Amino acid sequence: MCGIVGIVGRSPVNQSLYDALLLLQHRGQDAAGIVTCEHEKLHMRKDSGLARDVFSARHMLRLRGNMGIGHVRYPTAGLCSSAEAQPFYVNSPYGIVLAHNGNLTNAAELKQQVFVDDLRHINTESDSEILLNVFAHELQIQNKLRIDEQDIFQAVEGVHRRCRGGYAVVAMIPGFGIIGFRDPYGIRPIIYGRRDTDEGPEYMIASESVALEGCGFRVIADIAPGEAVFIHVDGHLYAKPCAPHAMISPCIFEFVYFARPDSIIDNISVHKARSRMGKKLADKIKRVWRDHDIDAVIPIPDTSRTAALQLASQLNVPYAEGFIRNRYIGRTFIMPGQKVRKKSVRQKLNAIDLEFRRKNVLLVDDSIVRGTTSQQIIQMARDAGARRVYFASAAPPVRYPNVYGIDMPAASELIAHNRSEWEIEQALGCDRLIFQDLPDLIEAVQKKSKSLADRFDTSVFDGVYITGDVTPEYLRALEARRGEAQRERQARYEDDLADEMVIDLYNAP
Repeated sequence: MCGIVGIVGRSPVNQSLYDALLLLQHRGQDAAGIVTCEHEKLHMRKDSGLARDVFSARHMLRLRGNMGIGHVRYPTAGLCSSAEAQPFYVNSPYGIVLAHNGNLTNAAELKQQVFVDDLRHINTESDSEILLNVFAHELQIQNKLRIDEQDIFQAVEGVHRRCRGGYAVVAMIPGFGIIGFRDPYGIRPIIYGRRDTDEGPEYMIASESVALEGCGFRVIADIAPGEAVFIHVDGHLYAKPCAPHAMISPCIFEFVYFARPDSIIDNISVHKARSRMGKKLADKIKRVWRDHDIDAVIPIPDTSRTAALQLASQLNVPYAEGFIRNRYIGRTFIMPGQKVRKKSVRQKLNAIDLEFRRKNVLLVDDSIVRGTTSQQIIQMARDAGARRVYFASAAPPVRYPNVYGIDMPAASELIAHNRSEWEIEQALGCDRLIFQDLPDLIEAVQKKSKSLADRFDTSVFDGVYITGDVTPEYLRALEARRGEAQRERQARYEDDLADEMVIDLYNAP
């Protein structure tokens, strides 16, 4: 998962871009990048790490210009290098910079097309660079020295014809403007808004509404599936549908886990959706476990708090904060490498013994993916003195790989894959396990009176891939490539640790 932002302003945009990336940091903690445009000259800074570490005062001073785009990323398969930090740049035609959130399911086919048919070279393993070159080619074949918004829309139509998968994109053409567009299914979120200044209107395109609101922009609308929005440097905004038969089908996992609770995606409040998840889960417990003996409901911080609080209220059971989170440790779900992930859980959470001692506790999490974190947290609760440890997930079992940009493509890594709920319970080591039912999750997220969503991508739960092009052969090939990449990157990581130990020994007194 990644976070993207683009701004067309009337004054320098470096600070607003940086502020937006901080607000989107939850979407990626592995690398960050900003490219600004000063007249027709580009200034770039990108590297591995958090936004606050990548951008120092001297970098910000060099990011001059009234227009720019930014990106925060997480590793799609283990460790990543700074070479794959975004935005990406291609000089022909016009000089185009692009940042992308999502994943192309036909990336291998496109890479071959781009080389053989478009005569373009791809320098990284990132599908974002492929997407950039497809967009650049679709502009180049129009063979114009100066382009207008209709040329932009025609190029986006070409991208939709060629690219499959989930993608939300911001791109910038020096001296011309910024483009935002979304795949025809609207799998990944993207939204735009306006801020009025004395010099005129300014516009922002971003992954989540929280980035706009935090920077003083008023939300205009979500970019519709298949739609493109173009903002000219002079402040004019143009929008056009660029894909036939578009149907808004957002990834439901955005509402379960990834998005910030204070965001609104496709007119759905993430906070309210999670609150309704808690209510639905409580209804299920009342239905299947009427004689429960739960003494306290305890959330796994942070994303499960809203659901856990509503669940406790509906069950009329005390709610307690039983874990203290170290906020300086990244999300374990997107940590590179299983060994690193295992080590980080106890560094991230510490149990408050008084909330567990001699109690039957119901731990609530937003979801269970690999199960590694859940197993350790259950053991932490037992070590803290809990009599019985029950576990509830606000989402159904994650049984299938995700192919649209979430770091869980290998089925073998999912604790629920090819396991019954009883077998998952045994593997986790809890005394009872409760999962949300998929129809209840969909109903909790899609409040019919307000939601813009026609349906949701729920492939990680039911194996139904919304784009219709994901085959078992594709999944096997993806898992094989990911396993090989992880082994290589884990080996490099261990080599780096060994080098650090040698240096420490050498420097020891």
